[in-house]
Amino acid sequence: MKLAIIGTGYVGLVTGTCLAEIGNNVICADNDSRKIEVLNDGGIPIYEPGLKELIAKNREEGRLSFSTDIGEAVRASDIVFICVGTPSSADGSADLTAIEKVSQAIAESINSYKLVVEKSTVPVETGEWVKRTIHTFKKEDTDFDVASNPEFLREGSALGDFMNPDRVVIGVESERAEKMLKELYKPLNTRIVVTNIAGAEIIKHASNSFLATKISFINALGNICEKAGADVESVAEGIGLDSRVNTHFLKAGIGFGGSCFPKDVKAFIHISEKLGCPFDLLKEVERINEIQKDIAVKKITEMLWNIPGKVIGVWGLAFKPDTDDIRSAPAIDIIKKLMREGARVKVFDPQAMEKARTELGDSVTYCSDMYEAAKDSDCVILMTEWDAFREVDWDRIKGVMKQPVVMDGRNLYDPERLKKLGFKYAGMGRKV
Repeated sequence: MKLAIIGTGYVGLVTGTCLAEIGNNVICADNDSRKIEVLNDGGIPIYEPGLKELIAKNREEGRLSFSTDIGEAVRASDIVFICVGTPSSADGSADLTAIEKVSQAIAESINSYKLVVEKSTVPVETGEWVKRTIHTFKKEDTDFDVASNPEFLREGSALGDFMNPDRVVIGVESERAEKMLKELYKPLNTRIVVTNIAGAEIIKHASNSFLATKISFINALGNICEKAGADVESVAEGIGLDSRVNTHFLKAGIGFGGSCFPKDVKAFIHISEKLGCPFDLLKEVERINEIQKDIAVKKITEMLWNIPGKVIGVWGLAFKPDTDDIRSAPAIDIIKKLMREGARVKVFDPQAMEKARTELGDSVTYCSDMYEAAKDSDCVILMTEWDAFREVDWDRIKGVMKQPVVMDGRNLYDPERLKKLGFKYAGMGRKV
């Protein structure tokens, strides 16, 4: 099929590349000429394992191209995917300005039947607005359909998630749209859930909100475990082995971040209130997530006695491993809290250093590896569980630190081992 992907951010770039990989002709269009220039020069504006190589392969084989001409991309395609950003507004609602602008651009370029697909994460009722906008601004009397096809991509494993999905969700209003999307996703050989547009829009927000709820649940439980003298790691295993619960997202730590969970929880809270069905449970999910950052800072304070003047080494800046994304990353918030209390901070992350500069500027010291970050530090904090931080020469770390203090924000390390080596250790919800 001939496809247009409007927006070359994380979702658009992964979606377009993978759809090309399964045999479609794809034009990825964006009005950001800088992004398109980078892509046409063989680079990529984000870090995602394997993506750069897959883009190069499909460009070389003639199935994938990049353009700043959105109108031409629309005219040349059968299906048009909207993959632009929907950031949070001040009131927590999703800012749909970019969706509106793209819908209008599509309308002005339609020259034959098009299936217009929401791929961006949008609140329920957005599909109706997209349809209304296209009707209002289209210049030719041509038919079109609007559909919803939410993405379920995890940063760091997005290619595998797309090519081997648990399911594909499509929200449609016509048999023609349903048939086209089923045909498009047939090579993935997975279950296709068919619903109306509103149903598909809700599925996306509900999925992310439920996973965020699991994270806040285990973090709240971890705080109880710590006070009661239990270890949240064994408690999580005990409840997670129940197949009705499962162990996924039952990992206590410093909280969730990224471009999806915080934004989507806020948007779902706003949507539910707008519909007259307040979702107060999600407000508590948000509150617990914020508390975890304060708890981490309190633990560091308790281990160091006082924060002012202390040197803190930070391992990890991205909100999760295998990405350079620092949006709503707990590490960034915790670093800012520590600096406000007078700490000097040294940081290292395998991929997110450049993007961290946009948030932290020159207020921290950027290090070449974990050992440089630990050197002369009063405390080391693990913020992101990169594989690079799993194998640590603890004797070397102890030898270069000012004080042998470790704050394990992701419960990656063995507390007993570190204590035997002479470290003062604190985890999240752990019995030490």
